[in-house]
Amino acid sequence: MQVLANDIALEYETFGDPDAPTVLLIMGLGAQLLRWNIEICDGLVAAGYRVIRFDNRDCGLSTRFDTAPIPAVAEIIAALRCGEMPAVPYTLDDMADDSIGLLDALQIERAHVVGISMGGAIAQLLAAAYPQRARSLTCIMASSGHQALPGPAPEAANALFAPLPRDRSRDSIVADGIRRFRVVASPDYPSDDAWLQQLFAREYDRGFYPAGVARQLAAILANGDRRQVLGRITVPTLVLHGTEDPLIPPACGEDIALHVPQARLRAIPGMGHDLPLQLTETLVDAIVAIAREADGALADA
Repeated sequence: MQVLANDIALEYETFGDPDAPTVLLIMGLGAQLLRWNIEICDGLVAAGYRVIRFDNRDCGLSTRFDTAPIPAVAEIIAALRCGEMPAVPYTLDDMADDSIGLLDALQIERAHVVGISMGGAIAQLLAAAYPQRARSLTCIMASSGHQALPGPAPEAANALFAPLPRDRSRDSIVADGIRRFRVVASPDYPSDDAWLQQLFAREYDRGFYPAGVARQLAAILANGDRRQVLGRITVPTLVLHGTEDPLIPPACGEDIALHVPQARLRAIPGMGHDLPLQLTETLVDAIVAIAREADGALADA
């Protein structure tokens, strides 16, 4: 399904009772809504929530910015070092406004906001700028954007930035995506080969679009340090981070928890930069716990 939100088309799926409290799931860099495992969605529905997952702009079946340029990473970094705002096609703030536009289109006043990786950054901006629209905030394997924090491990950086294979056939792109995924995935919770093959094949068929990934990356880099923004977040906040995340190291999650007032940090042993099926119950229970705490606080207010 699609709606017009923030003047663009957003592809979304919804699960559960429309009258139940809503959980809005915001995905990370270049990843389609499919990356929110249906098992997570079903678990949240079983706990009494309505769940919405969607494709970010420039990804999947949502609006593509085909005519927009792809900024050079070096130019973005140089501008930031000079204290200048880099020129990018859109910002993470625009993407936070997309989420609000989606809630508006679906006539949802407030939602429990859950973001992963880049989606965690978007969720931070949403909760800070629109406190009346967020019931709670859960950031999963995300960062504050502070440049002094540790960066990706070399192998993880290569998985993120390495060029695509020359052969752009379906089989080649699917195999390449799986190889990159395995570099950053949870070492203690390996994903099944057949499951990965099906997931990446579905993503390819649904909307392979590398140009959008580059523009989203530009938006991440241009957003810079969000620590002052984090200080404005007032909703109950949970920070979840895998102890074995090679792409966004655990110190990044710790920095979020340090700068969001009264945020809680939970480290998940053996988890990397993915959502392994084996941790579905752990993740669902964590999201539900902070959501119920927030709902109780709202009821008492």
